[in-house]
Amino acid sequence: MSHVSTPQHTDSDTPSRRPGGRGKGGGRSGGRRVGRKILIGLAVLAVAAGGVGYWLYSDLDSNIKGVDIDRAIGDDRPQKLPTSGQNLLVLGSDSRAGANAALDAGRVSGARSDTALVIHIPEGRSRAVAVSIPRDTLVNRPECATSDGKTLPPAKRVMFNSVYSLAGPACTVKTVEKMSGIRMDHYVEIDFAGFKELVDAIGGVTVTLDEPIDGHKGGLRLGAGTHRLDGTQSLKFVRTRYGYGDGSDLGRITLQQKFLTALLSEIKKQDLLGSPTKTYAIADSLTQALTTDSDLASLSKLAEFGRSLNGIDPATMETIMLPVKYDVRDPNRVVAAQPQAGRLWQALRKDEAVPESAKKSPAHGATAS
Repeated sequence: MSHVSTPQHTDSDTPSRRPGGRGKGGGRSGGRRVGRKILIGLAVLAVAAGGVGYWLYSDLDSNIKGVDIDRAIGDDRPQKLPTSGQNLLVLGSDSRAGANAALDAGRVSGARSDTALVIHIPEGRSRAVAVSIPRDTLVNRPECATSDGKTLPPAKRVMFNSVYSLAGPACTVKTVEKMSGIRMDHYVEIDFAGFKELVDAIGGVTVTLDEPIDGHKGGLRLGAGTHRLDGTQSLKFVRTRYGYGDGSDLGRITLQQKFLTALLSEIKKQDLLGSPTKTYAIADSLTQALTTDSDLASLSKLAEFGRSLNGIDPATMETIMLPVKYDVRDPNRVVAAQPQAGRLWQALRKDEAVPESAKKSPAHGATAS
């Protein structure tokens, strides 16, 4: 029988005792589902755009937050693809500001980037490749302009997810471009906290766990099996790390994958065109959870971009973990493994198929998939 335990607090922001690659559940199907659901999410926006009256359009349109990536980065960027291919950086962020801070008893603040995917859509837009960057990967951060206009000096060997919390979206894009040599055509950020209202708008989300979340550090307690979560419980679900699997960040990513899969499956079940009121509630919550580059920061542009991906069969999307190895100075962190990572990025730059040799990850448990 479905049931839900009353969630308390999750300790998801304590630095990981293990790098992302050591956890369980980082297999091929989970990563593929995340990329698939991102594409489905864009399609949902396209449907929502056509299902509501124009008089509601401006209200939904104003929800979407835009970031002028080009202006923030300037000319210090890789060249655009010489083909019609596209590269998209998708971040799953977790804001703890404002009212959301109350859900964590005020113990944390700001926002963090928990999930990062570089999605490459080759020329013709009939397939896609998603590269997942582990949050514990040590990277060299370039000099960046922060969100408040200050200059952040370059730094070596910083955790990838710290770039977002210190300097915001544009610096994260610049860091990815520097490490990959690939220009990001678009940026999409999905705020997990923003899904709270979305979940409530659709009447809850059903998730199924193969193993329990024991919440031994005051967090969410759920037994193995099927549970119906409301918005607040869903937010705690995606923040949970301790008490699930081996307690690594990859375990939390696995839960986030489960949640996104369940959430967007639930949205697909809704009668969007048959219920304008529900359509608006869902579109309103979803657009409030989005931040994009300025070129996508409108409902019409997002819907147009979503429609341009109609030729992609989500079942054929290839998801690859950035090949990583354990850092020799800090075994709790990982670094990009060479030459595998270099070959991976080169294949995407050239709009070519990724060779099998570029998918092998020396770090145990972080095998490219």
